[in-house]
Amino acid sequence: MTLSALTILVVGVVAVLVLVIGLWAYATANRLDRLHVRSDLAWQSLDSALARRAVVARAVSAATRSSLEESRRLAALADTAERADRAHREVAENAVSVALAALDPADLPPRLVAELADAEARVLIARRFHNDAVRDTLALRTTAPVRLLHLGGTAQLPTYFEIAERSASETFGHEGRAVQRTSSRVVLLDERGRVLLLRGHDPAVPDVYFWFTIGGAVESGENLREAAVREVLEETGLTVAAADLKGPLWRRVVTFPFNGTLLRSEELFFAYRTQEFEPEHAGFTDLERRTVTGYRWCTEDDIRSLSSTGETVYPQDLAELLDEVNIVLARRVEPDVRAIR
Repeated sequence: MTLSALTILVVGVVAVLVLVIGLWAYATANRLDRLHVRSDLAWQSLDSALARRAVVARAVSAATRSSLEESRRLAALADTAERADRAHREVAENAVSVALAALDPADLPPRLVAELADAEARVLIARRFHNDAVRDTLALRTTAPVRLLHLGGTAQLPTYFEIAERSASETFGHEGRAVQRTSSRVVLLDERGRVLLLRGHDPAVPDVYFWFTIGGAVESGENLREAAVREVLEETGLTVAAADLKGPLWRRVVTFPFNGTLLRSEELFFAYRTQEFEPEHAGFTDLERRTVTGYRWCTEDDIRSLSSTGETVYPQDLAELLDEVNIVLARRVEPDVRAIR
């Protein structure tokens, strides 16, 4: 009788251990799947950023005042990098980086300098996100239990992508060429899920209009949330408590000319829900009064319609991002910051 009870106990313990190991293996395998998906998506984003840089590099080759031979060489390097397979992509892309670094920004139109700087910034961000995803995947895949139980299956191990990074001074020719700016922006949604957008234009290019979210530069002594609260009040008249803002949920780095100045802006986006209201612009600066021409509460379809008319909406892909904002606002936990265009 005692032996039988002991046997049952041992069998029970073994069964529990097998169950625990099985549950751990199942959870780990699922986590690995998610990490592999994340790595694949990160590579797709990096590939897109590199492809965009190739397009800009070809435009630069056509516009630069460098010799015809150097111009043709840059275009050829961009073509080669775009067609290269994964095994040879790093070498090809680094060759493009070296060729771009040899250019004098003074030989290019300011708008093309901004395009190139923005393209390089996107490559830099995408590469870092890709390598972070690869690091996390490899950290789990290479552990002894995962290797012993073959939880990684037949999926290939992801690999890092190493490409030379250029500083702001290298991209713009010298430190003073671009003004560095950090901005707080707010995706302001109403009870129907519509986002409040402002319409404006560059004073130097008065015939080209675009739409953008509420927000602006962080002033001296402010943190991101304080700047976001101030910008909402100044640009809409709405009073918001800093603690009620969700985020930041997105980070966007973009380089562009505005009012004769080349800006390199790092934008952090918060989210806030309110009831529909009529914005007031009493807090506008003189420059904002000259550049902001209207506003609109927009649905996803409205945003796509605006884009189809040739009036760009910033950030890009905002229509597809609105669902994410609604999810973030419905949760109690703060979101993780991720890069957007």
